Amino acid sequence: MKSLRVSYLDVSFATGSVSYLHDGKSLGSGAFEFNKKAELRILLPRALGVVSVLANLYDEYNRLIRTEECKLLSVDLKNDAYSLVLKNFDIGIYFFSFKINCVAGELYGMKGKGRELILKTKEEGAHFQFSIVNFEHEVPKQHFGGLIYHIFVDRFNRGGNVKKRKDARLMKEWEGAIPEYPEYPGAHLENNTFFGGTIYGIIEKLDYIKSLGTTLIYLSPIFEAYSNHKYDTGDYMTVDAMFGGEEALIKLIKEAEARGIGIILDGVFNHTGSDSIYFNKNERYKTLGAYQSKESPYYKWYNFEKYPDKYTSWWGIEILPRIHPDVKECGDFIAGDGGVIEKYSRLGITGFRLDVADELSDEFIAKIKSKMLGFNPSSVLYGEVWEDASNKIAYDKRKHYYLGRELDGVMNYPLRNGIISFLKNNDKSELEYEFLDVMFNAPVRVRNMQMNLLGTHDTERIITILAGVSADGKSNDVLAHTYLTDEEKANGIKLLKMAYTILATVPGLPTIFYGDEVGLEGYKDPFNRRPYPWKSGNDEIRNFYKLIGKIRSSNDVYADGDFELVHLDDETLLFARKKDNDACLTVVNNSKSDIKIKLSGKACSLTSDIEAKEFILSPKTSDIIKIKSTTNIEIT
Repeated sequence: MKSLRVSYLDVSFATGSVSYLHDGKSLGSGAFEFNKKAELRILLPRALGVVSVLANLYDEYNRLIRTEECKLLSVDLKNDAYSLVLKNFDIGIYFFSFKINCVAGELYGMKGKGRELILKTKEEGAHFQFSIVNFEHEVPKQHFGGLIYHIFVDRFNRGGNVKKRKDARLMKEWEGAIPEYPEYPGAHLENNTFFGGTIYGIIEKLDYIKSLGTTLIYLSPIFEAYSNHKYDTGDYMTVDAMFGGEEALIKLIKEAEARGIGIILDGVFNHTGSDSIYFNKNERYKTLGAYQSKESPYYKWYNFEKYPDKYTSWWGIEILPRIHPDVKECGDFIAGDGGVIEKYSRLGITGFRLDVADELSDEFIAKIKSKMLGFNPSSVLYGEVWEDASNKIAYDKRKHYYLGRELDGVMNYPLRNGIISFLKNNDKSELEYEFLDVMFNAPVRVRNMQMNLLGTHDTERIITILAGVSADGKSNDVLAHTYLTDEEKANGIKLLKMAYTILATVPGLPTIFYGDEVGLEGYKDPFNRRPYPWKSGNDEIRNFYKLIGKIRSSNDVYADGDFELVHLDDETLLFARKKDNDACLTVVNNSKSDIKIKLSGKACSLTSDIEAKEFILSPKTSDIIKIKSTTNIEIT
């Protein structure tokens, strides 16, 4: 019997695959622990007539560092299996491709979707990625399976006897009120109009927050500042008086801890306000600010191009002069002895989320993490990163967020983008990228800690983006008064339920932006920062979020269970979370027809308590089905 050989010029149908083994096990991650055996398994079609396989190994900037020969493991009628044990690699980010010598000639194995290996006649296209990591702190397992509730403090809930600042404008309205907005995006706005939300108001609602399944509360900035959003820090060492001051924060930490909830603060360490103790452009403070004198103790924090009026600011916004935490005096003030991190760690917070993390150096982020761990071994550090943080390049420098000294996770915007594109546009590509690349590139412990989200203070409200009209070409005056129609709202609720089902069942911590759980609407800032609708929130959505929260907390697979993508097309999604003998199957039907799920064993819908071997999902619905990990799944 003659064996089939593939023409050198016709290899389009011949593809292989690459597996990553950690001490012989597949963990669904391309990040290897430094002290564990790291191995690549390469599967190539037998029809190629492979003679040898060489791996080209590259550094973090895709510069070739060496070439190694892969070892032939086995041969069968369909495939040849090769192996490469990765030895003598320092901690870092790496890339690889393959040079394949076969009877037809010389081919190159490049990266396709996920671990798919595609064959080329020359080395072109994407390289595969792996990393070697070495975490300096224990795995934060106590946070696995948790849930984060994100609060924009001024807009959540009023409470406490808090006095208004003299130069602040206080809105009388709350329910349904529209935040002050500029004439057009980028136009000047004082941002000194407040709705009066406080930390005391959050304390009053802790039982409600807990009912959603919350284990961590992430607060928008609370340090003293002129604006309502507080990203223009005036004094890092002072909790803003209009939020209740330090006394309110201490009480919140205590009351939240009694309910099993930790507090995460927003660390804005890339810039301050021009109206601050440190810069003092408006001379509001008694200190000698950098703007006032080169003799200021804070002068070295900033970069003046022409003193004092021309200085580097964040995105050219003059009220946000950039600081340089890598300057010793600045970095020590924040992360040194007696600094900002130490102060709030001593008060009992659980962690920080770093604003614009890609503008902070690896060294400074590591310094923050080290200081936090000294006070709380279970502290968490998140970063604002909008892309795949495993291989992020910022300002021409590869970032090392996941190598072991820095972040526990990031704000997972690629997941948000994928969910929206899948549900709104029936396009699986971005969600597939999240599952096959972004999730895979992260270390397992980071994957289980990701801050997964559907919306933040920087994005349109999730129900608005899913079901509303596009904001393109519309003025702020129009957007301020644009709401979902009844028909759009009904569709939005269906889509939001599916979106949250996905969010809450993939690895990581689902993060709820206050009000999303009751269908709060709004286009981008400031319309996505409306006050929480305590009187008019949608109970159907709220109850669904609570149900999903209970499902998560009562099933261990959502803490650190394996992730398996069962099926994904432009209309249907199935994935499983598995741990030991148990598994939970997430099913999302975004099509216009019913779908039927047939299972080889008895199963139970966790959303309806129905037990069966077959489940029918109507269009625009989702379900979570508890099964045994060995159950066979068929979709029709």
